[in-house]
Amino acid sequence: MDLNQWYVKGMSVDDYIESMEKHKENLLHIYDHFTPPADDAFFQQVKEKNLRVIILTEDWCGDAMLNMPILLHIAAKGGIDTRILLRDENLELMDQYLTNGKSRSIPIFIFIDQDGNEVAKWGPRAPKIQQFVDESRSNLPAKDAPDYDEKMKELLFFMTKSFRDNTDFWDEVYESIRQTLRNAIEN
Repeated sequence: MDLNQWYVKGMSVDDYIESMEKHKENLLHIYDHFTPPADDAFFQQVKEKNLRVIILTEDWCGDAMLNMPILLHIAAKGGIDTRILLRDENLELMDQYLTNGKSRSIPIFIFIDQDGNEVAKWGPRAPKIQQFVDESRSNLPAKDAPDYDEKMKELLFFMTKSFRDNTDFWDEVYESIRQTLRNAIEN
């Protein structure tokens, strides 16, 4: 399938949010409390490109919980039509967007033009968020340690709370997506 076909296959944002079971409340919290900066010139440039975006995601993903609400604001202001595909049901597409050539990390945002050509790709994390995750994970015990599972659960709780409440993270995600789009628009 080409990217236009994948886009058509995708579900609407509303349908996806209605189907959510794990991170719906947190995603909506970020959406309701994040306000994109006044960036009229940028949003006008995005509108002129007439872009669409395919989001590869899953409800259980904390990164998606953080990144999607920010993208949805950018999409609304930039006139970007949005469709969502579940990663685990669309591995053929996911495997074309592996992180570091091996990991099915999500979310992945695939920006396409009206002809279905890829214009830009973003995900799964903004660089400063990746640094936070790497530093947080560096404190975990070895995977074969008896307390690994417990420490991993604590870490996931901490990261989820940080993603939900740290507005600096929201700004980092916004700037990272914005830069990706700006680079695509200017080329």
